[in-house]
Amino acid sequence: MNFLVDEGVDRQIVDKLRQDGHSVLYIAEMAPGIADDEVLKIANEQGALLLTSDKDFGELVYRQGRLTSGVILIRLAGLSPIQKAEIVTSAIGQHSDELSSAFAVVTPAAVRIRRANN
Repeated sequence: MNFLVDEGVDRQIVDKLRQDGHSVLYIAEMAPGIADDEVLKIANEQGALLLTSDKDFGELVYRQGRLTSGVILIRLAGLSPIQKAEIVTSAIGQHSDELSSAFAVVTPAAVRIRRANN
């Protein structure tokens, strides 16, 4: 799978995704500090799922109706970066066929997936 990872996401998640054979672009390596609009634009241009810990992407996708290849919102505060990486990569593995064009939220207790586009 192709991923674009927002700069606020732990490096360990990026590393684990790469180890698992995924194609991963990381905003922190490319263009730190760019606006959320630009991050979403890059994800769409690359046909990549966006991994973020920034809830503002929900606003862009739902209220502003921005098209998306898919967003995975990581809500794992209080866990170590290694624990976060394991949970996120496990969720991706279990739900890979449901993530395209969806808005998914990964929490310690569950993965919620909602279609982002009509």
